[in-house]
Amino acid sequence: MAEKIKIEIVTPDSMVVSADVDEITASGAEGEFGVLPGHCHMLSSLKVGAVNYKDGSVVRHLALGGGYAEVGPEKVTILAETAEFAEDIDVERANRALTAAEELLKTLSSEEDGYEECLLSIEKAEARIETAAKR
Repeated sequence: MAEKIKIEIVTPDSMVVSADVDEITASGAEGEFGVLPGHCHMLSSLKVGAVNYKDGSVVRHLALGGGYAEVGPEKVTILAETAEFAEDIDVERANRALTAAEELLKTLSSEEDGYEECLLSIEKAEARIETAAKR
């Protein structure tokens, strides 16, 4: 069995991560899952949330804006709408976005245009804030 597993995180803009790591965790649509070298093949949609990977004693945290993961025994490829390292997150901006989205949500009914987008904005801001707290 391989000692490391490759992780690649790609957004529409760039390759965010390409590294050989010991383990990976991600927020799948059906719940959080972990991946070690030698994992069986699987596909998962990813919800807005975090992906973490560990290399030795170093753990890196990223906030994802949703996407898909293809897992294999030697490589995990994550196609994400957005991906941001915890240390790069502007927490003040994320808090402002959360407050603005929560205020807007108060004015919308669940049938109105923009309601779902507002909920997604709240999820993304919360994921960014939670991920930033892990740095």
